[in-house]
Amino acid sequence: MHASLSDRLFALLQIILPHHFLSRIMLRLTRSRGLFRRLFTPWFIRRFNIDMSQAREADWHKYENFNRFFTRELKADARPIQGGEKSLICPVDGCVSQAGAIQDKRIFQAKGHDYSLAALLGAESPWPAAFANGEFATLYLSPRDYHRIHMPLEGRLVEVIHVPGRLFSVNPATVRSIPGLFARNERVVCIFETAIGPVAMVLVGAIFVASIETVWQGVVTPPAGRTIRRWDYREKNIVLKKAQEMGRFNMGSTVVLLFSKNSMEWDESIRAGNPVCMGQRLGDFPE
Repeated sequence: MHASLSDRLFALLQIILPHHFLSRIMLRLTRSRGLFRRLFTPWFIRRFNIDMSQAREADWHKYENFNRFFTRELKADARPIQGGEKSLICPVDGCVSQAGAIQDKRIFQAKGHDYSLAALLGAESPWPAAFANGEFATLYLSPRDYHRIHMPLEGRLVEVIHVPGRLFSVNPATVRSIPGLFARNERVVCIFETAIGPVAMVLVGAIFVASIETVWQGVVTPPAGRTIRRWDYREKNIVLKKAQEMGRFNMGSTVVLLFSKNSMEWDESIRAGNPVCMGQRLGDFPE
């Protein structure tokens, strides 16, 4: 679907907004223990129809600030793991923005828009060639979704790349309107060595996403910085199991998954616009 006039106006407004300044304000508010927590948290639960019965701690009063509530842990049985040993699972709750084949080294964003692996993974990255003609999935997390991110399969951490950028909204209207959106927003690229070859999990920031963190490194951003930062983990031997938590968004955003050529086959349910939940079967390793 092409961007409508309202989509384009919404995008234009975002272009002039001070993204990082607004996100710094949101970071402070979501970590405050006072009036904002007491007023905003119950409103948020009502507005987005949050099912607190799935949370390990169901009483919102017990969360010391809004961010602790927003990144709440779920009960152990809230997200059953689907498929078998050769299955990949969805790393997040959300919706499929797009999924399918990478065309040479370009990823489809929305009708009329695509972007390059090189732009997404950061300048001078050696990784685009590893994912050329592979597969991708762009998974959008709305405000109501669970915001911890899990492993789609077991992997050994190889490298983390923090790419500074803008913080446009990643909702569907903006995706239809802003060219190369996911390669323009600030993002944290995590590369894993797996049984099916290299896998990338790209954690894309957005407006009011005040922080992105991983379980091995803690908070990666802020600060946003101005230059690309890289961390080589090859000698650290950090191995994460399938379904293990690997990171979280402190406020919501998008995960872009990248797989190499001929390394996996999608489940037929993974189509643009379809809802997904963490633990759902994404696809399988080829035999």
